[in-house]
Amino acid sequence: MVTTIRGSALGRAAALACSALALLVVAGCAVKHPTANLVNGKTLFVSKCGSCHTLDHAGTTGTIGPNLDDAFRQDRVDGVKSTSIQGLVDYWIRYPNTEGVMPAMLFDGQDAQDVAAYVAHVAARPGVDTGALALAGQEKVPVTPAAGKAVFTGVGGCGSCHTLAAAGTTGTVGPNLDTRLAADCKLPQSIKVRGATLEECIRTAIVNPYAFIPSGYATGVMPNDFKQRLSPSQIDALVAFLSSVVK
Repeated sequence: MVTTIRGSALGRAAALACSALALLVVAGCAVKHPTANLVNGKTLFVSKCGSCHTLDHAGTTGTIGPNLDDAFRQDRVDGVKSTSIQGLVDYWIRYPNTEGVMPAMLFDGQDAQDVAAYVAHVAARPGVDTGALALAGQEKVPVTPAAGKAVFTGVGGCGSCHTLAAAGTTGTVGPNLDTRLAADCKLPQSIKVRGATLEECIRTAIVNPYAFIPSGYATGVMPNDFKQRLSPSQIDALVAFLSSVVK
């Protein structure tokens, strides 16, 4: 999923496939779990894939890896079946380009199949998710540091971009929160636009990340739609967690 993709993703993958296994997967014949959970697939995609990939239905805008809507747009035009797209995405998850930045086996088993099925269900298709899919990942949680940590490492996908010792994460796409967050929140310009307290600063950084941009970073790195992707209580819990561990 991290190689540059032009034209038909499936067409190019099929042309490059050198083994029977790859050909079977690209053809959509390696779907080991025919009944996929799309809600689980969306939740997992947002938490671990969205920081790197753009996918309109999921509300993710990552730019490190390919834009998945663009990747499959020509395949949709050509009438490629979703089962074939699902097989290819599942293959990419299990066997990513070794020269890219995508980690191997990010998901396996049913989880990998669920993510692949969700991408195949929505990629390059107009409209928005409805029903249970629209609410995937959003839930009412206790406003506690423990619940906030679960959001940080889970549906929020924060750990894939940020280092934070208390969460056991080592992401390097965004600022190191152990060394930067509290210090940046104390800067006069940050106080002016994000608020004087640590809690105010953290909340603004989550829901309006480009109100103040930490030195060394630019717009387009952090998703700016967490207010839509997370429930109010999830945001409150995230603020509670970060403010309790970053001083």
